[in-house]
Amino acid sequence: MTDHLDRRTKLITEGSLVRSLVTISGPIVLTNLLHSAYQLTDTFWVGRLGAGAVASVSVCYPLLFFLMSAGFGLSIAGSVFVAQFAGARQPDKVNSSAAQVLLMVLVVSLLLSVIGYFLAGPALRLIGVGEDIYRDAKIYLAISCIGLVFSFGFFVFQSILRGIGEVRFPLQLIAATVILNGILDPLFIFGIGSSPGYGVAGAAYATIGTQAVAAVIGIYILFRGRHGVHVRWRDFLPDWHFMLRAIYVGLPAAIEQSARTLGSLMLVFLATGFGTLAIATLGIGMRILSFIMIPAFGLAMATTTLVGQNIGAGNRDRADQAARLSAWVAFGAFSLIGVVFYLLDGPLIRLFVPNDPALIGAGAEFVRITSFAFGVMAAQQVLLGAFRGAGGTMAAMLIALVTQWVLQFPVSYVLSRHTSLGAVGIWWGFPVTGFLAMIITLVWFLRGTWHQPAMSETEQLVEELKDEIHLDN
Repeated sequence: MTDHLDRRTKLITEGSLVRSLVTISGPIVLTNLLHSAYQLTDTFWVGRLGAGAVASVSVCYPLLFFLMSAGFGLSIAGSVFVAQFAGARQPDKVNSSAAQVLLMVLVVSLLLSVIGYFLAGPALRLIGVGEDIYRDAKIYLAISCIGLVFSFGFFVFQSILRGIGEVRFPLQLIAATVILNGILDPLFIFGIGSSPGYGVAGAAYATIGTQAVAAVIGIYILFRGRHGVHVRWRDFLPDWHFMLRAIYVGLPAAIEQSARTLGSLMLVFLATGFGTLAIATLGIGMRILSFIMIPAFGLAMATTTLVGQNIGAGNRDRADQAARLSAWVAFGAFSLIGVVFYLLDGPLIRLFVPNDPALIGAGAEFVRITSFAFGVMAAQQVLLGAFRGAGGTMAAMLIALVTQWVLQFPVSYVLSRHTSLGAVGIWWGFPVTGFLAMIITLVWFLRGTWHQPAMSETEQLVEELKDEIHLDN
């Protein structure tokens, strides 16, 4: 086992849990914040074009996230396998599993790029996008779909390194590309000198370019083996048995992400019935909510690594302790952030749309309504991260399906269409759903069997993998 990998594994499986959580989660949270800056930067500059431009970009995000759900699921599977093999001190299997997941993700991303490009227009028609924003939305979505292969490539690179506990280099790389995106966005959107700008399409061009740079560098690093994972060309020969296991673990995670993105898409569909202002408000609000929840997802990813490596090392009690610690940290930190955002609602919205009083007022109301649930929503995501680290992606999927389709969409529909709240009822759906989802997740966690999944067909394969790890060890 390489010294580089061994040091990280010892920190996670033997060192102080507090130190491990801080060491792993800090860079992941910062990386996710910077990754969300791609969208925030686009929204910031596109906001200078008006509410219509913001709405045209906003309606595309749920569709893009839906297409990316397959890559998300496979990346989660890769992170889980890499973490458990690292915890079991099996560096060769760390390398081979990383290569297999990378191969699968790149093939899937190419397929989805083609599908997304040709179905961009019909998909926007399907969700009822109005003629006033349809043209810009179609252009933005089609261009963004072309770049899915780069988004997927960088995403899986991060997941692989995160599985072994290497979180600093992805942070450095994403920081550099976000700065590059911030420079390119205004140039492509508004033009410079005699060079014309491309408007909304320019934001997509800038993002694709910077993500391509990040993906190429990330894959190059994996081949160089400088950060604990060293893939070689022979590792890319298809291992169908491993791929089957990766699909079994990754498919529930992909369905979970699909449920979330489809849920967001349905909220956009609800908002279209209330006009462009409602769509733009939901877009701005969800971007801000994403900016808050993406660090929570980062803490959940760190929890997945901590739990995965400790289960791989055979230490389930330490995995349970890591999950509890992470959940309490998330609840406290994000509750405090919620208070700050509640007090700064108006100025926060003005950062994105400084010259639209109606959108500023509506967006500020969205922030006030959702901010007091930040802590609960973050803690729930951390516990789901613990389930994934244990291989229980099925549990996380079921909770996500209940959250989106049994809770959030019905609650938002009833409040917006059958009360006097109107579009504001959609905003209230977020905190109501957050508290109910936390209750469900906490009950599941406190049963005490989340790190010992029931032996369904899917989970038998996960247990088979764990047995194989310990036998080889």
